[in-house]
Amino acid sequence: MAHGHGGTDFFQEDEILGKAYDGRLMRRLLHYVRPYTTIVAVAMLLLLLYSASQVIPPILAKEVVDRSITPVVDGKIPVDEGLSRLALYGALYFGVLVLSSAIRYTQALLTAIAGQRAMYDLRLELFRHLQYLPLSFYDRNPVGRLMTRITNDIDALIDLVSRGVVSIFGDVFVLAGVMIVMLFLDVRLALVTFVSLPILVVMSVYFRGMMRDSFRAIRVRLARVNAYLNESLSGMSVIQLFTRETETFRRFDVLNTDLYHANRGAVRAMSTFQPSVSFTRATTSAVLLLAGSYWILQGQMTIGTLLAFWQLISQFFQPVLDLSDKYNVLQAAMASSERVFRLLDTPRAVADPPDAVQLKHVRGEMRFDHVWFSYQLAAEAALPDARPDGPREGGAGLDWILKDVGFTIAAGESVAIVGATGAGKTSIISLASRFYDVQRGRVLLDGVDVRSVRQQDLRRHIGVVLQDPFIFAGTIASNIRLNDASISDERVRAAARFVNADRFIERLPDGYATVVTERGSMLSVGQKQLLAFARAIAFNPEILLVLDEATSSVDTETEHLIQDALEKLMRGRTSIVIAHRLSTIQNVDRIIVLHKGRVVESGTHRELLAERGVYHRLYELQYRAHQPA
Repeated sequence: MAHGHGGTDFFQEDEILGKAYDGRLMRRLLHYVRPYTTIVAVAMLLLLLYSASQVIPPILAKEVVDRSITPVVDGKIPVDEGLSRLALYGALYFGVLVLSSAIRYTQALLTAIAGQRAMYDLRLELFRHLQYLPLSFYDRNPVGRLMTRITNDIDALIDLVSRGVVSIFGDVFVLAGVMIVMLFLDVRLALVTFVSLPILVVMSVYFRGMMRDSFRAIRVRLARVNAYLNESLSGMSVIQLFTRETETFRRFDVLNTDLYHANRGAVRAMSTFQPSVSFTRATTSAVLLLAGSYWILQGQMTIGTLLAFWQLISQFFQPVLDLSDKYNVLQAAMASSERVFRLLDTPRAVADPPDAVQLKHVRGEMRFDHVWFSYQLAAEAALPDARPDGPREGGAGLDWILKDVGFTIAAGESVAIVGATGAGKTSIISLASRFYDVQRGRVLLDGVDVRSVRQQDLRRHIGVVLQDPFIFAGTIASNIRLNDASISDERVRAAARFVNADRFIERLPDGYATVVTERGSMLSVGQKQLLAFARAIAFNPEILLVLDEATSSVDTETEHLIQDALEKLMRGRTSIVIAHRLSTIQNVDRIIVLHKGRVVESGTHRELLAERGVYHRLYELQYRAHQPA
């Protein structure tokens, strides 16, 4: 029931670059963190303690040298007293390291918990939103890109919340603490160290631009690879049937090579940035060593002070490296959040009204009242920037699929809709199920406009049987009841018996508990069709919609089983059958003929043949096509 109609898709959306930092997006992200504010607050407090604990070891190292070792060497205190002081400082040093590790572990754990929970909530909201988007949305957007939103993009946001936002504050705290301690220990060496700051800022700005461009290129190309992979793997039978393996591989190689080059750019930027920072640190350390040694020889500085600076210099440069990495995390999150929130902002073009009408009992009368429908307008209504007052009116230049269609199907009546390809037959079913909304006119169920009814309430009374029924990974029973716990095992078996599906199910290794793979690859077309009938019976709808020739591509025996099941299904129900083979629908109560989007004929098989109109021509064409040459 998909239709390949135009409109903006996520391929173009992936190209959106956005800002390096977007406060609006960040506020929306923090909205999901807000329920876990207490956890984040404790993690921030622990981060402050951890930052403080990082600068204590260099100070203790200074005290060890200046108060334990140097006095003994100079003969100012006895060796025993020096060893006693050394043991005390050593114990303090070890205790600080243990405490620092415990604080860091707890802080990282709490931050990860908050991030995972927040993104768990976002992923659920995103999937819930996807479930209620109209089919026109899925007509335009590849499944691979949508999967990228829920997986890769959410993972990027988890990185930001778990090790990005909080860790950035931690790096700032550590850097500030180190600078304060440096100034406290020796202003001269501190100023020598701070000379490297402008150099680090210039390098960070330069490489940040390189990494931002590389990262954006990676995200775009990764989405393309995912979309192509999903499409290729889903259509592998067609690829192999038409021996397109080589061409498919060549196209994937082009996309994969593009992704490889994008990643190579990011690797080149990082592999250049880190050695540049390391070289700056080594140069600063060398200058510190020379300057410190000079002042020590002049008696203006202690050896312990130089040793403390030697340790602090690593802690001074490490946050700079970390901040550059966190900037990449921030870039990833901004790009991903832009796409995720754009998806969340996609309007539900087919939305439930706030004052929905209750359908407690349905007789099954279906009426199309001067219906006009265009997939082009439906696609425009499903865009993220759709007009708030709905799709544009008028009809000039539009490809109307249905044009002023009007008919009524009485409760319990069986009606077949026939016509040439593109006449609008499947669109009738889509509108009756409210997968799309009409642009003009009304679709009425028991006199109630379907747009005034909750979609779930409407579809609870409608059973749809597709030409190629979708089989989910799971058991035979779970595919009949669709995981509805209210449908008992006995009801599942009764439904299968009613539509003749029990015959093949009981021959399976584990019967109703037999596990089928994704899309039911182990089942034949006819078996999947019978399962679809059993599914419809299990849910016991008042209205039955059968799409596009349910008995196509099956053997004669299975066709008889399906036809028998179809007749049982239609008995006592309002039934709309879309058929290409006119020989299979001669016993319905009425046949409606569509031609170029309009109802041109209506009547029984014999009445329509007698009119010698469109139906007669279709019947003659099929009759001649099946005659032996």
